Amino acid sequence: MGGFFGTVAKASCIYDLFYGTDYNSHLGTRRGGMATYDAEEKRFARSIHNLENSYFRTKFEDILGKFRGNSGIGIISDTDAQPIILNSHLGRFGIVTVAKIDNMVELEAELLGENMHFAELSSGQTNQTELIALLIIQGKTFVEGIENVYNRVKGSCSMLLLTEDGIIAARDKLGRTPIVIGRKEGAYAATSESSSFPNLDYEIDRYLGPGEIIRLRAEGVEQLRRPNERMQICSFLWVYYGFPTSCYEGVNVEAARFRSGLAMGREDESEVDCVCGIPDSGVGMALGYAEGKGVPYHRAISKYTPTWPRSFTPSNQSMRNLVAKMKLIPNRAMLQDKRMLFCDDSIVRGTQLHDNVKILFDCGAKEVHIRIACPPLIYACPFIGFTASKSALELMTRRIIKELEGDENKNLDKYATTGSPEYERMVEIIRERFGLNSLKFSTLENMVSSIGLPKCRLCTHCFDGSSYF
Repeated sequence: MGGFFGTVAKASCIYDLFYGTDYNSHLGTRRGGMATYDAEEKRFARSIHNLENSYFRTKFEDILGKFRGNSGIGIISDTDAQPIILNSHLGRFGIVTVAKIDNMVELEAELLGENMHFAELSSGQTNQTELIALLIIQGKTFVEGIENVYNRVKGSCSMLLLTEDGIIAARDKLGRTPIVIGRKEGAYAATSESSSFPNLDYEIDRYLGPGEIIRLRAEGVEQLRRPNERMQICSFLWVYYGFPTSCYEGVNVEAARFRSGLAMGREDESEVDCVCGIPDSGVGMALGYAEGKGVPYHRAISKYTPTWPRSFTPSNQSMRNLVAKMKLIPNRAMLQDKRMLFCDDSIVRGTQLHDNVKILFDCGAKEVHIRIACPPLIYACPFIGFTASKSALELMTRRIIKELEGDENKNLDKYATTGSPEYERMVEIIRERFGLNSLKFSTLENMVSSIGLPKCRLCTHCFDGSSYF
């Protein structure tokens, strides 16, 4: 997916930019980059590093001295190398994007046909952030250029532009990914994750609306384009992506996860001895479930954080499976002879959960029950860079549907409907394959209620196939 941070201040912004960007590390795994603008020397500085085998901080802390200035943007990217810096008729600017362009090939051909060229290749492919920049410079103004992006890109795109006159922040036209604005004495910031703010002394100022464009200066915020009325923010932010202390649209991630678990715990009739959350994103739900069910929370699995942070995700699938296993360490003393219930965010491919369940039984668990914070993932996401489901057949549910129907696309609406015969059969097959004593998914209604926004303001496509383009 990716996450960015930008700040403009009356004083040097370098350390705020460095730490603010680092606080987005859980959102991306491939590239990290920063760019600054020094108004005194009228100079941009940029650096980009590969993060697939290391961390953002270790790549950048030794080179902070090369950056100077009071404004800058940074990104942890799950896609291409960023930021890009251009000189155009709009002026010089740097750009970072959190985007997924479904019509990339079509747009690439159109731009090449207009005698434009691409200089920034990523792994031999056109860099999508450069493509977005080329769409922007087709406008007579930055606002007109960004609206050109909104009108032509299929998928989603939120962005920060570092200009010679502050930072322009533009949220995806349907608000699928968030931008949060923060302020403190003498500075403003824009970020994907509000968890970037507290330790840097920023307060949340506002949440950018869908399609809204603003300019940040150290003195204040100028609105350049009013927000659209329709919003489709990704509901999976609260289920998985979001850091527990972050808020989107005024709704805290941990609070939403707790409410989801609380509701499931109150309704669940399973007899268990204790509850545990699968680190990290299953913990908030499990704490709520334990309270709702009235059973103790035990930390029967711990995450080894010194060298296996959540953001470390190798590109190779077999290596990803190994890393997923190595991160989590079961505690035999807390598992022995217990009827354990575990809460997790979702089931995508199922590889990690399958391995975890086997280990839990091997460590002495008497029973293993699983509760999932969202409905089954039935549809691959066409709107954001949800790396876990690039194609439908990577989803465990779709592989089962193909086995049952002979076609992975048949009767999807029935399998997505909680309580239908097709749904119940699919869930039972998953339970059997994992060797679980019981398996239950949250209902769509419970997930939406736990988030607290109207369903029409949330994107739930991966659960029920509903789409707004």
